Amino acid sequence: MSPQRRAALLALALTLPLTACAPDAPAPAAGEAPSGTVTVLAAASLTEAFTTLGEQFEAAHPGTTVTFSFGSSATLAAQAVQGAPADVLAAASTATMATVTDAGAAADPVDVATNTLEIAVPPGNPGGVRGLADLADPDLRVALCAPQVPCGAGAEQVLRAAGVTAAPDTLESDVKAVLQKVTADEVDAGLVYTTDVRAAGDGVEGIPVPEAADAPNRYPVAVLTASRNPVTARAFVDLVRSAPGQQVLAGAGFGPP
Repeated sequence: MSPQRRAALLALALTLPLTACAPDAPAPAAGEAPSGTVTVLAAASLTEAFTTLGEQFEAAHPGTTVTFSFGSSATLAAQAVQGAPADVLAAASTATMATVTDAGAAADPVDVATNTLEIAVPPGNPGGVRGLADLADPDLRVALCAPQVPCGAGAEQVLRAAGVTAAPDTLESDVKAVLQKVTADEVDAGLVYTTDVRAAGDGVEGIPVPEAADAPNRYPVAVLTASRNPVTARAFVDLVRSAPGQQVLAGAGFGPP
């Protein structure tokens, strides 16, 4: 089954009603090697880097399968708390992860990367955007993340520090949705992560936001309490934390944890 097909089936499964209480995860056997399927809920901004890491993990551990569900950290965290059939959560903010650990759905999260916000504009910058102040221009079409998701909370913090009251035309559910608005030329500017600008290639132009350096998003990762495959889940987290894993994240534009 293709990675895309597995991801689609997982997304469907996560929309189905969940049982009131997930079963306890079985205790791993000492020295047990990774095997079977591990399901990872990951922030949308991790799509490219984690897809690469999933391929590396499967190559290093024949017989394993890594299935991803990428999306809004807030939505994925809620699913984890409700007992979604998943093994690992990688969020785009420590505050979002805290809602999961406070509920007892995960423990001992570890930060694996940082990210900063950047303005993305369509090629040629038709709106003439130069910096954050332009996001307050009502004549420009602006896309931001909704405030309840990490990229939106980060945007609010950066805009507040810069003394800018933005005039967004649309608030999106995750950062990839904002990026899509820019690449489709539906908006003149969007506030996304530096990694998303890099991933988009020639599809957008990036405008650095100096104020964002003081408000980086931290990315914690944890094995979920309800994991049915904790050995393989822990092995995947170990890969993300390892030097090769950090190299993949750095190559995607993430900063060190």
